Amino acid sequence: MPKTQPEIVEVPKMPFFMVSGSGDPNGEEFARATEALYSLSYAVKMSYKSDDVPEGYYEYTVFPLEGVWDLLDRSKPATDKSNFKYTIMIRQPDFLTEERFERFLEQTKKKKSNPFLEKVRFEEMSDGWSCQMMHLGSFDDEPDSFARMEAYCTENGYIRASKIHREIYLSDPRKTEQTKLKTVLRFPVNMRS
Repeated sequence: MPKTQPEIVEVPKMPFFMVSGSGDPNGEEFARATEALYSLSYAVKMSYKSDDVPEGYYEYTVFPLEGVWDLLDRSKPATDKSNFKYTIMIRQPDFLTEERFERFLEQTKKKKSNPFLEKVRFEEMSDGWSCQMMHLGSFDDEPDSFARMEAYCTENGYIRASKIHREIYLSDPRKTEQTKLKTVLRFPVNMRS
């Protein structure tokens, strides 16, 4: 669990269900993509109740939603949400294989009518060396936290490697007051030469 102060961490490779898209995250498309990820993630979690339990299955809690964010057009302000480009994802347990993913996908498509299930992919991703911190409050206040993170990097001999960043949503914005939202912010770093 990150602190509310910036820190440098090395993030290993992990398996994820992912969907990529663009546009305002408050829109219908983003909501449906998120729903597809959760439907599939819960199918994997609940598979211990089936006749075909995955080899190596262990009890776990479904991981939080994450998003890797960028801009479609860097000449536009970062506050223009219609200009967002994203890959949203939910981490998966290590026992999940590509073959099992295909099986869970087919099962979920039979139960749920969601066109974004067609866009879900199962891939490993690594953030490597990164600066991260816990952001408390509204998503609109994240620029202040990013500024603190960049200042921390400068003071400690690192440089932000990309404007792309990751957010890990530890609170449900539909059920949590904005001032109490908890979001892990992370961006890749390099050592300053």
